[in-house]
Amino acid sequence: MLESNFSPQTRRKVKEITLNMAPNMKLIAKTCFTKAVQMIDRFHVRKLALEALQEVRIKYRWEEIDNENEAILLARRKNTEYNPDILLAGDTRKQLLARSRYVLYKTLINGQSNNLLGHKVLFKEYPKIEEAYRLSQELRNFF
Repeated sequence: MLESNFSPQTRRKVKEITLNMAPNMKLIAKTCFTKAVQMIDRFHVRKLALEALQEVRIKYRWEEIDNENEAILLARRKNTEYNPDILLAGDTRKQLLARSRYVLYKTLINGQSNNLLGHKVLFKEYPKIEEAYRLSQELRNFF
């Protein structure tokens, strides 16, 4: 049995509890505060959205690594030199996806950022990343 400084009557008066997403905290809150509505705090919701955004970026990065490896093997078979495509920002696709990790944490203010070219090239090449970025920004703005 859990011990508490508060009586069961006092704990039943609690109407709302803000939690992180740990299952043990959810169980404790449910056990101790039976009448309270459980809410996940906005920090953890935002963190989940950013993690999902990064998963999209990483998925594309692995695809580009595989594509580059195949192109290198093909060039070797043909006995030619492999030259990766260089994008407008001066990076290969693989480099762009690696360097964009921290860019995606930054907010575009009025469509501007310190690395606007990086955003534009990334979003032009990978529209799904742009979509995930916009959704994460809308969630941020909601909170």
